[in-house]
Amino acid sequence: MAWAVAMRFHVLTIFPGMFDGPLSESIIARAIERGLVEVNLHDIRDFAKDRHRSVDDYPYGGGYGMVMKPEPIFDAVRSVSTEASLGDSVPVILLTPQGTPLTQPIAEHLATYEDLVMICGRYEGVDERVRERVATCELSIGDYVLSGGELAAMIVIDAVTRLIPGAVGSIESTEDDSFSTGLLQFPQYTRPHVYEDCEVPEVLLSGNHAEIERWRRRESLRRTLERRPELLGHADLTEEEREFVEALREERDSTN
Repeated sequence: MAWAVAMRFHVLTIFPGMFDGPLSESIIARAIERGLVEVNLHDIRDFAKDRHRSVDDYPYGGGYGMVMKPEPIFDAVRSVSTEASLGDSVPVILLTPQGTPLTQPIAEHLATYEDLVMICGRYEGVDERVRERVATCELSIGDYVLSGGELAAMIVIDAVTRLIPGAVGSIESTEDDSFSTGLLQFPQYTRPHVYEDCEVPEVLLSGNHAEIERWRRRESLRRTLERRPELLGHADLTEEEREFVEALREERDSTN
């Protein structure tokens, strides 16, 4: 079956070899093989001006570490934009701990574009002029610091790729993912029915799809309340579901 390319990722990095493993396995590899996705890696060092291919320098004002220079990044983004005929509306994402936390809704929004440009920072970060003049948005994958933006870029690629029709076996399989509904996913089971005295809930064996869906929704609410209660404040719940959550809270409070 022939597929049309749905997404092109343009990754600017000084360590393109880091992407070899993630791009050659699992869903991303299949999406690339089917032609659904392209991942174009661009070595920022190729745009350095000196014979040492320098991409970093000491920070003005003193301090520890090195800062990525603006010139190679500016030139790399311009080159990619020209080569790939990118328009002004294409997101240019700087991966940084200071960015907006990546969420499922953000991944879903990014999946609507045909092209994404990602800048992988290193060292003590990038020259501030890259933030001001080149990047259109900044993303973080969590409140911690990595050695560089490469791993973060891989996570963005994975999160977005699996939302592209054809990348996953059934697009419906992504619709119940944690956070896709605003809640954590319900518990999942498979064969055998009984394993080490632990049984699969009988409702899942009943064949009653309405009851199964009701059980799954309630277990999703229960798990969200237990692990990420702040998500419930933004979830779209029916009155019955709100009452169910309140009953769970009361039950929890009475046992504490």
